[in-house]
Amino acid sequence: MAAASKQESDLNEVHTPVAKPAHSLLALGKLFPANKTLDHAVRFLSQVRGTDKTLMVVQYLSKIFVWYFLKRGRASTAQRIKNLSGPISDYRILLRYYGLLPLIQWMQYVDNNPSPSKLLLLIDRLQNICNLIYYPLEHIYWLGAHEVIPISMATTNKISLWSCRFWAAYVLLQFVHLAEEYRLYKHRVQDVQRQIKAADTKAKETGEPADKTEHKAELKALQAEKTSIWINSIINTGYLPLTIHWSLENSSFPDVGVGMFGGVAALAQFYVAWKST
Repeated sequence: MAAASKQESDLNEVHTPVAKPAHSLLALGKLFPANKTLDHAVRFLSQVRGTDKTLMVVQYLSKIFVWYFLKRGRASTAQRIKNLSGPISDYRILLRYYGLLPLIQWMQYVDNNPSPSKLLLLIDRLQNICNLIYYPLEHIYWLGAHEVIPISMATTNKISLWSCRFWAAYVLLQFVHLAEEYRLYKHRVQDVQRQIKAADTKAKETGEPADKTEHKAELKALQAEKTSIWINSIINTGYLPLTIHWSLENSSFPDVGVGMFGGVAALAQFYVAWKST
């Protein structure tokens, strides 16, 4: 009896139909396989920083394309690119309207946490003062230029100049900041190398192998810090001629130059933001 029941059960299992997935022309998601780069891009662009850096690349490189098409007599194409660049610039300024909030947080951090050196602390404080003046001036300039608040064009232009002058001061201070960071980096590398040398000497004396795992991890972290310093130096070098150009009442710096130096800074910042997302 039990054998008959088992046989019947086996027959039922064999003849049970297997449901097949339904195919539909509306299932567009089937056309796009899972992609880690797409997931990364969505995370990147969902952040204000990612959106800003993407638009920054478009904004500055568009100046190079404008120059290129003008040189070839295609003024209408150049104008269309300018028509895109203008709103992007406005949108990026609007994105910076919240900039004072993280600045206040950074000011709190600087004055409530130990600094690696007195010079870095001084530079951080001076840069905070520069930004504390730069941001409001830029915001007032934009509101005046778009006739949101009643300011004459002459006053608006002066506000723009002084805004950029404080930005230029920040950039110049950043070079000193990066030089001090590099000096401290070299000292830490030398300290780790001395520790490794001491460990090797001890290993020879005792005959036991030296454990360099911690030292290797420190050197790896220091190498990443060195890379960061060099990338930030590239970014700052890209910004320097732009801030000086916009700080002068009569500057002969060409717009294609703005695109080239700004493009370098934009691409470097895009890389940093992408890697950190």
